[in-house]
Amino acid sequence: MAEDNIFREVDEELRSDRMRALWRRIAPFVIGAAVAIVAVVAVNEGWAWYTNSQSARSSEELYTALASANKDDLAAAQAELDTLAANGSGGYPVLAEFAKASLLAKSGDTAGAVAAYDALANDQSNVRLRELALLQAATILVDTGTLADVEARIGTIAMDDNPMRRVARELIGLAQFKAGDATAAKASFEAVLNDPLAQDGIRNRVAYYIAQMTSAGLIAEDTTSDAEVAADAIETIVDGDEATPAPAAQ
Repeated sequence: MAEDNIFREVDEELRSDRMRALWRRIAPFVIGAAVAIVAVVAVNEGWAWYTNSQSARSSEELYTALASANKDDLAAAQAELDTLAANGSGGYPVLAEFAKASLLAKSGDTAGAVAAYDALANDQSNVRLRELALLQAATILVDTGTLADVEARIGTIAMDDNPMRRVARELIGLAQFKAGDATAAKASFEAVLNDPLAQDGIRNRVAYYIAQMTSAGLIAEDTTSDAEVAADAIETIVDGDEATPAPAAQ
């Protein structure tokens, strides 16, 4: 009996080591996983507000601030966004607040960025913008917080009737994996794979995660059809058809 306990402890240690090693390989995908989707939402919202209000000046101020941020002139970007948040027209002050939260993350103040996104979510009457803020907070917390932190923000977004469920499930799966529960992570990733509305990009990513966990011995090998999906995803990523997400919060 004691010998069985020893073998069990050794096996658990080996699994833990493999989990940590694999996390270091997958971590660069974490923050970038949802960026493409939420960026599209932000651009669409910004364009709708632009066309409805014809706020050309506010639009120019926003893009000037973003240009400063892209040049790593964070002080200038912050000042420009503060002005836009205070004086902008239409929905541009809200977009400025999103950009300010992104600047906090870019500068390394992840706690401040999460707090800013949480505040945005609490202030929003627009459901999609509220969910966008929560998803952005969750992308940071996958890497810096706990599984409970992530689930508290996007658990309801992962429900079947939510159009943003796929990115929420991907983030929850990554948080589950980081927390050491590869089985739960696999279930979350497979929920994305089995979603008929999932796009190729997110399908390829979650299939890649499953393949990596399988190769590391953290989960049981899938059926032939599932393995083929994972293999195709890896081939797509290696061939460059799927751009590797940048490891930075937006």
